[in-house]
Amino acid sequence: MTKSSWKFIGLGVLALSLLADTGDAMAQNAKVSNATVAFLMPDQASTRYEEHDYPGFKAEMEKLCPTCKVLYQNADANVSRQQQQFNSAISQGAKVIVIDPVDSAAAASLVKQAQSQGIKVIAYDRPVPDAKADFYVSFDNEAIGKAIADSLVQHLKASNVTAASGTGVLQINGSPTDAAAGLIKKGIHAGLDSSGYPILAEFDTPEWAPPKAQQWASGQITRFGKNILGVVAANDGTAGGAIAAFKAAGVNPVPTVTGNDATIAALQLIIAGDQYNTISKPSEIVAAAAANVAIQFLAGETPKAETTLFNTSSRLFVPAVITAQNLKAEIIDKKINTAEQLCGGRYAEGCKKLGIN
Repeated sequence: MTKSSWKFIGLGVLALSLLADTGDAMAQNAKVSNATVAFLMPDQASTRYEEHDYPGFKAEMEKLCPTCKVLYQNADANVSRQQQQFNSAISQGAKVIVIDPVDSAAAASLVKQAQSQGIKVIAYDRPVPDAKADFYVSFDNEAIGKAIADSLVQHLKASNVTAASGTGVLQINGSPTDAAAGLIKKGIHAGLDSSGYPILAEFDTPEWAPPKAQQWASGQITRFGKNILGVVAANDGTAGGAIAAFKAAGVNPVPTVTGNDATIAALQLIIAGDQYNTISKPSEIVAAAAANVAIQFLAGETPKAETTLFNTSSRLFVPAVITAQNLKAEIIDKKINTAEQLCGGRYAEGCKKLGIN
């Protein structure tokens, strides 16, 4: 499958793919009991880890190994804290550690430390380029970056927005310490560099922090004003920061802004017309896949890899681009979120226009 062909694929392919994994892991389940597995997440700047990733991982582990113990920790964007949590997991007897690193480079020593003690390490969401983890499970981050950029470019062209002299778009990337953010950034450049819409300025957002994205965007609004035709933001938090900056500056309407993660806040911004797109990444599916890989490791099996990234056996899932045009079909109809969650208060009228009851 080419990267350009997956933009509007729904969850069916993901679910069918996961069912195959589940069958493999269930076959090994009899060999696994009373094992300890750690699930270490990086930050709370995005709500996805508490609302989707951990619940999805825990639910799948409970199904595959009811007697297994799951250790969950969130480092809250603190590298030292994640190292302490990693060491704590080892001391508590974890045989498999699933880690979404705060700092991809710093995590290399953690991977090697665990492996020297016979502990399997699954890199999750963010890769660890400087160490060969035992497996990597994620969405295709480079393809995500290209998809959101392509979507913005197509929308600008369809809206007859041309790039006159001095005009262009802003690019807001994720954390400079996150290798996945680097892949998204690479994909965004692939979508923008030959698009005809110049990049006016670009920013790597420390810790993916929305306030830092908002502060930077505010400065660019002062600098470029109406010459900003759109913003390619690498996730919904940074997108929300950019939108808040435009609102504070009295810019109406807000230029086309992309996102990624399909958070409730972002979906509501799309409903309100303030954000153009996001990426639906039902993290529960990837978390469940990580649980399946963990069970196979605990059973002494070698999980099946579909590809290799950073010299690591990998499984990369394909998400969907969400705009107002397909939000109902991809989010409401597929029961990722409900109308009750999205359509309260000032979003009711927007939902009505989109046919969401």
